[in-house]
Amino acid sequence: MSKLWYPMINQSKCVGCMACYDKCKHGVFTIANDKPKVIHREGCVEGCHGCGNLCPQKAIVYSGDFKRVIKCSCNDD
Repeated sequence: MSKLWYPMINQSKCVGCMACYDKCKHGVFTIANDKPKVIHREGCVEGCHGCGNLCPQKAIVYSGDFKRVIKCSCNDD
């Protein structure tokens, strides 16, 4: 389980289909106002894209899934 990897739901895109809620067996989601809500992010399995892959609206992204771009401020003298 992970503290740095967890799903984030764009509620304006979410249509409340509950595919993510039904998929996750780790208690990451609850239902609030007829839509899934992340309540136990530590329960998410690092690297898992299961709920996001099922989302028909592509409303789920993951914290920890963003690649960093490191720019070198080195001088090539």
